[in-house]
Amino acid sequence: MVSKTASNPTSNRSRAVVLLSGGMDSCVCAALAARDHRAAAVHVSYGQRTEERERRSFENICDRLEIRDRLLVRNEALRAIGGSALTDSSIAVPEAHPPGATTPPGIPVTYVPFRNAHFLAVAVSWAEVLAAEKVYIGAVEPDSSGYPDCRPEYYRAFNEVVKAGTREGTIRVVTPLIAMHKREIVTLGLELGAPFDLTWSCYRREDRACGVCDSCVLRLRAFSEAGAEDPIAYAEGAARLR
Repeated sequence: MVSKTASNPTSNRSRAVVLLSGGMDSCVCAALAARDHRAAAVHVSYGQRTEERERRSFENICDRLEIRDRLLVRNEALRAIGGSALTDSSIAVPEAHPPGATTPPGIPVTYVPFRNAHFLAVAVSWAEVLAAEKVYIGAVEPDSSGYPDCRPEYYRAFNEVVKAGTREGTIRVVTPLIAMHKREIVTLGLELGAPFDLTWSCYRREDRACGVCDSCVLRLRAFSEAGAEDPIAYAEGAARLR
């Protein structure tokens, strides 16, 4: 675990912690947190396929948004547990299904079991130390992959745990994007000046985004529907999806 702290003690703005994976949604959350609070950002590496690339995005986004307080944590449990294509190399990351195709029932293999609980536990603990009043997370329910830990009822329940299990019971996990469609998140991010050019969403690659995994396709579709150009580089062959 590595932490970096460079707080401004003269600031009277309220504190907030934002979980920043380096992806599109968490980047917009970070821009909101930095706009409205004295933000601190936490990033959890958990042995995912694109671990190094996501960490680099985290650092670059923090630099651009001038978020000085940062916490980088490595979680060994999620990779050891496995059960996800993101943490187990023996499970292939599937290509997204084309529009109109029947989507297989059930939770996709890219779901990391109960991942957000691990992330939120770290963020809430740090929020207690920093006397922060909010923890931001970029969970999204519409236009998403159907992960169970991205549903509103999950966060309502988690906030009850935070209320019961923290010293003051006043920290609140907030999900400002949870009811938004991906195109709306892109539009909001552009209005905020969120640095989309520094983000990484691909499940498969760290050099150029593959353009065919579920995360890439959702992102490409969102930018297209918002009438904007996705600023990151995609692998050859992905242009047909844009």
